[in-house]
Amino acid sequence: MRRDEPQRLADYGPLFFPAGMLTVFFVVPFATMIAVSFFQREQGGFYTPAFVFDNYARFLSLFFGKVLGFSLFLAVAVAITCVVIGIPFTYLLSRSARKIQVVWLVALLSILSLSEVMIGFAWSTLFSRTAGVTNLFVWLGLMAQPQALTPSFGAVMTAMTYQAFPYTVLVLYPALVRLDPTLTEAARTLGASPVKAFFTVVVPALRNTILATLIMVFIFALGCYLLPQLLGRPQHWTLSVLITDQAVYQSNMPFAAAMAVFLVLVSLALVGLSLYAGQQRQAK
Repeated sequence: MRRDEPQRLADYGPLFFPAGMLTVFFVVPFATMIAVSFFQREQGGFYTPAFVFDNYARFLSLFFGKVLGFSLFLAVAVAITCVVIGIPFTYLLSRSARKIQVVWLVALLSILSLSEVMIGFAWSTLFSRTAGVTNLFVWLGLMAQPQALTPSFGAVMTAMTYQAFPYTVLVLYPALVRLDPTLTEAARTLGASPVKAFFTVVVPALRNTILATLIMVFIFALGCYLLPQLLGRPQHWTLSVLITDQAVYQSNMPFAAAMAVFLVLVSLALVGLSLYAGQQRQAK
């Protein structure tokens, strides 16, 4: 099929609607947020139009550095955990019978239908002292008495991994299904063990997909808002929680806007890095 280049303005008609939606729902709000981030905060929670860098200068404070460092560390930890668990799980799923694949995919999609509120309160119940999983450990004789597992970093990490894991599988699944099974069979014929064949054949073949999955889960975890509040302590709060705290409770909209701009720019930079890596891979 031959593709003709647009010759007149009407040929760009199909692009007008998505371009308009992108402008209204992304460009205009983001531009407004950038403008507010340079405003001057006044007493009483008010702010006036100005062009000051005080809000961005606060990024150099120790408090912001701790919150940003923890947010990045948590997002990286969740992304790596999801990929490390998701690759072998998805590989075994892609090699299973069709009925088993359907059951697991439906189960994963059902998790996506749950809101973050439901996931947060479900895990808070599982980690509670009265009705949590530690009561099962007591019944099995592994613990002397039940205890609460929240608030803690492990609870936040577990819940965020649970929430992001279905996205990981759904991104990896198409690439693993398309992977030629004769490649691993050839490696096994040449004497490689199943584990060695997996790491020397399957993982290198999914390099771009793994990178894209890491970036996607990282961005998803970086914007997590509710789970750190429900399952963690204030030191476990992410940058998204701090943005809400500054905007709603501290009435410091300019500083909240500056942090939101920073968060969006980091996400866009990672998406651009993923696209650039994919283009470089195709060029080779």
